[in-house]
Amino acid sequence: MSTNTARAIEVVKILSEALPYIQRFSGKTIVIKYGGNAMTDEDLKASFARDIVLMKEVGINPVVVHGGGPQIGELLEKLKIESRFVNGMRVTDNDTMDVVEMVLGGLVNKEIVSLINQSGGKAVGLTGKDGGLIKAKKLKVTHKTPEMTAPEIIDIGHVGEVDDVCTDVVDMLVSRDFIPVIAPIGVDDLGRSYNINADLVAGKIAEALKAEKLMLLTNVAGLQDKNGDILTGLSTEQVDALIEDGTIYGGMLPKIDCALSAVKNGVISSHIIDGRVPHATLLEIFTDAGVGTLITNQEN
Repeated sequence: MSTNTARAIEVVKILSEALPYIQRFSGKTIVIKYGGNAMTDEDLKASFARDIVLMKEVGINPVVVHGGGPQIGELLEKLKIESRFVNGMRVTDNDTMDVVEMVLGGLVNKEIVSLINQSGGKAVGLTGKDGGLIKAKKLKVTHKTPEMTAPEIIDIGHVGEVDDVCTDVVDMLVSRDFIPVIAPIGVDDLGRSYNINADLVAGKIAEALKAEKLMLLTNVAGLQDKNGDILTGLSTEQVDALIEDGTIYGGMLPKIDCALSAVKNGVISSHIIDGRVPHATLLEIFTDAGVGTLITNQEN
């Protein structure tokens, strides 16, 4: 058998394996939080854009929510605006919020839109301010030390959380075969803008859309047990138990909480996948093995 024939057979096998998944997810909505290495490595950026277009071409409705922390940090440094963090969250004064809006709503958002469009898709960039998509409220941060009788409330500026999601603009775009690309900026009733964690925004949008899947791209291989093995096929009860026994802790907790909340509020499954793997989104959707941690309320 020639090399070309062997390669052709392998391609056909892959397509054959993908067919049941294409049939199952055609017409469904998948919300993808895009961040980490996948946003900074040129090859991974290009492959992500092609993957999103392929998903749309086979009938899936992808909705992309992106971060941009490193890019914000770079521009703040160039502008000589100090970056400060409290509990891992960037303190966002008025000047910093202006930069956040420039980077997330402008530079990063438009680059992703451009890459998807160059790959043959029809992407449209949004922030949560467009069409009243994301109503935000100020995030209250508390800090308490053993010697304090009551927790201290810390003002970290224009950092928010999702108060409500109105999907009208997303529904309109999806119905016209556009791919929404959303920057995680919300607005309150007084018109004040807020920077919101992209994982949280993706989760709340997935809940509001009753999405089939929420996919969170990360810089780790997935949720690991205490021996370093990847855990997958988890029920919400199993995840709650892993949090209780300390297997899930630290920086992974907010991401897991987001994935768990989505599944408990109408999303069929959440996936924490390794964005450093080329075509990670397609591998998770269209192959038997997948490349990350699956959390679901349904029986496997």
